[in-house]
Amino acid sequence: MFDLVYFSSVSENTKRFVDKLGGHAVRIPLKTEEAAQFVHPKDSVLIVPTYGGGNDGSTVPKQVIKYLNNPDNRKHIKAVIAGGNTNFGEHFCRAGDIVAQKLGVPVLYRFEITGTPEDVVEVKERLAKLWQTNS
Repeated sequence: MFDLVYFSSVSENTKRFVDKLGGHAVRIPLKTEEAAQFVHPKDSVLIVPTYGGGNDGSTVPKQVIKYLNNPDNRKHIKAVIAGGNTNFGEHFCRAGDIVAQKLGVPVLYRFEITGTPEDVVEVKERLAKLWQTNS
């Protein structure tokens, strides 16, 4: 299976979702300067929350941008899972769309806040399919 690389702020909403998925997960550091130095050299699926309502320059967390500025990290991302809040309207999970487009990978799934049990089941199924396709 692919590793899950994720960013979660101090609210830990994304972390709570990732914890429900099980599997090997690696958190991008909270401090921006540490995120810039962080390297994960294995094929992975990136889980990214959407910030700022999804419609301004803060949509993708700075730590994720710093992590992805490293070409060695970018080349290992096989898909993106996006978190968000439906209160963002048309910008729901926009960070995932932005990252996936820049990396040329699919958005595997979109979930709200900490996800539902149904989201967990669906993500596990989609991760298994992605793994089969890429192995």
